[in-house]
Amino acid sequence: MTRILLYSTVPVVSKGFAVLLSAVPEFDLVSVCSDERQLCQGIAAAAPDLAIIDLDDETPLDRLFELQRAISAPARIVLWVQSISPELAYQAMRQGVRGILRKSLGGDVIVRCLQKVAAGESWFEEELTASFATIRTVKLTQRESQLLDLVSRGFKNKEIASELMIAEPTVKVYLSHLFRKVGAKDRLELALYGLRNVITGQVRVVGRGRTASPDAPGGRAPALVPEDSGRRARTNPQPVALRSIA
Repeated sequence: MTRILLYSTVPVVSKGFAVLLSAVPEFDLVSVCSDERQLCQGIAAAAPDLAIIDLDDETPLDRLFELQRAISAPARIVLWVQSISPELAYQAMRQGVRGILRKSLGGDVIVRCLQKVAAGESWFEEELTASFATIRTVKLTQRESQLLDLVSRGFKNKEIASELMIAEPTVKVYLSHLFRKVGAKDRLELALYGLRNVITGQVRVVGRGRTASPDAPGGRAPALVPEDSGRRARTNPQPVALRSIA
């Protein structure tokens, strides 16, 4: 019997999952949580094998990791999302998430995913894993990392100059270089990338061999992902399960 905990702030989602899981003899929905306090209590009391996390579209990385920290081993985590960016998916996987399910998928796919994860495998769709395969390394200087951090925190050029003790025109030069290096088309996009990621001396950029141009036909600005010396995620030609990557 696989013991399952569900975390969702939407009551109808919890009820829908309860109905779906009740039809599978091997699943036992032992706890349903609607806030973090309940999540911590449910994990401690129920000791689930799987934890399904209903993730909002705007959930930042630090918020996701807070939820992950609240879920102690051996519970395996599966994210249920409307959509997810490649950088957030990559980060989540590197942090131990075992599966990512889109909300548009049918009940049979959800059940199959949970069965695979319960058996010790991982489940990531081909569209996501294909984006991982195109990751290349881009190094940021210490100054560029500082700049990205301050832009992400909403600092204006004058404030950045004061904080870093450099001239305001120098800030503009650094920003110009940073835009080109990561492929961000404006300050807001740059800030969003910074907010979604832990700022380190090195980052990864999701692109096809070079920095993608957001203005190119069919293009999108590359996504920042913290540099990691570990191996890349493997891809699977089927949009179903990958073997355990942890």
